[in-house]
Amino acid sequence: MNLSQHNQFSSKASQLLSWGHWFTFANIGLVLFISLSYLFADSPPTTVMGTVYMLVTWLSHTSFITFIAFVLTVFPLSLVFPYPRHIRGMAAVLATFGASLLTLDAYVYFNLGYHLSSSALPEIVTLLWHRLTSSPALTTLLAGGIVMLILAFQLLVSNYTWHHLARLKQYKFGRYATSLLVTCFALSHSIHIWADANLEFDITKQDNVLPLSYPTTAKSLLAKNDLLDIESYKQAHNVRLSNQNINYALPAPLPRCESTPNAGSTILVFADNESLSKFADKHNDWYHTEHFLQPVNSQDTLFSLAYGLPAYYKPALFTQQSLPAWHNKQRSLTVTGFADFDFINDAATNNVAIRIINAEQTDIASLSFDEQTHVYAFSLAKNSNDVVTTSRLYSSDKKITQVEGLIQPSDIIATSIGEYLNCSDIATQSMLGVNLYDKKDDTGVTYSQGVFIAYKKDRITLIDSDGNYKNISAAQGFSIEQGLDIPFLVQSIKKLKTFTQ
Repeated sequence: MNLSQHNQFSSKASQLLSWGHWFTFANIGLVLFISLSYLFADSPPTTVMGTVYMLVTWLSHTSFITFIAFVLTVFPLSLVFPYPRHIRGMAAVLATFGASLLTLDAYVYFNLGYHLSSSALPEIVTLLWHRLTSSPALTTLLAGGIVMLILAFQLLVSNYTWHHLARLKQYKFGRYATSLLVTCFALSHSIHIWADANLEFDITKQDNVLPLSYPTTAKSLLAKNDLLDIESYKQAHNVRLSNQNINYALPAPLPRCESTPNAGSTILVFADNESLSKFADKHNDWYHTEHFLQPVNSQDTLFSLAYGLPAYYKPALFTQQSLPAWHNKQRSLTVTGFADFDFINDAATNNVAIRIINAEQTDIASLSFDEQTHVYAFSLAKNSNDVVTTSRLYSSDKKITQVEGLIQPSDIIATSIGEYLNCSDIATQSMLGVNLYDKKDDTGVTYSQGVFIAYKKDRITLIDSDGNYKNISAAQGFSIEQGLDIPFLVQSIKKLKTFTQ
């Protein structure tokens, strides 16, 4: 009697396991369909091998995580609780939850460039909240419709595979499909090992495209966003953040700004801290902050100060000696005492709104600063082994020095255009600098000497020309032992490339 019951128990468990395999095959097809969005979220591979790797990884990896999900959920339930009707219902609900979560992850990745994670929770919530508030009825309908459609698919597949299990067992499809997926799985990992050893970035930049795949490295993150000069790396083992062939392009024609300026601005640039301190002693009513972040390369600092952009765009704009995009008769600029920027003065008018002055080559005592002119003063960084450094910034504008967090040279010009000249739309659409009157978070991005630089509060992340990275404290300069914040860096790279075609 006990043996008979045991056989009956085993028979049900065996049937459920057989059904579970076919149910999993059906879900593999659904997961492959959903995960197609990952392949279209980024730029496609440029080589045949890269395309082959993308396809075999898509087939094998998505199938693998679907099978693992079955093994971890439905499989143990079938052994412990072998009641077909209940197991099939629970499997449909679990599969619906998994497929819905994958759909959400695909949506987040398509819009933000990274997967669901706790570190990215604020950005993900912001994205979803914006979508919900912009069209609540449509968003709710679409989200609910997708979940119900997935649930209907799961229930249909669950019932069909159970009631036609005997017929499905006769098909040889399962063997061939399993062999194909196992082959793709082995092939994808073999290709990745080869690509990693031979610096094939067209393949390794696909790391972390699919969920729960290879962890993203600094090098693959930059390669994925076309910030690596791969040919140079192959020839000289010297990966460089490539900005030599970019095209600077504004996202839209700049709006007209006819408003009356509140004030102008004068920016004094000193060669060293000693000269700056002597000048500041004569203006002890000015305000200062120690959180001025600037590149060590002086030309990169001055470029950001004049254009409101990181030096990533310097080759594209300097080659044609293009004037800053915001520059016109009402919003004019002069740069005095810096030979590299003399071409900007050719179109200057007599009614200059913003002045950048080399304090070492100008009789500062002869300069007059009226109440309607906001004055900034800082010294250029001395040559060192660093790429960026923090220093002291003086200003006659008390509001600026009360800003929490780091201030960049590009923020000064953005504040001058957006706040003093009343042209906030111009500043927003032509610069990456931030109007410090409207600064909402303590994050930023810049670029200098082939190094990508992003900061978040006190932490500055630098990714150098070899794809290596380090985190340093902005206030103290010491190294911080911490891994890459991938969601933040993806957002920062997107911001850096705002004006690229």
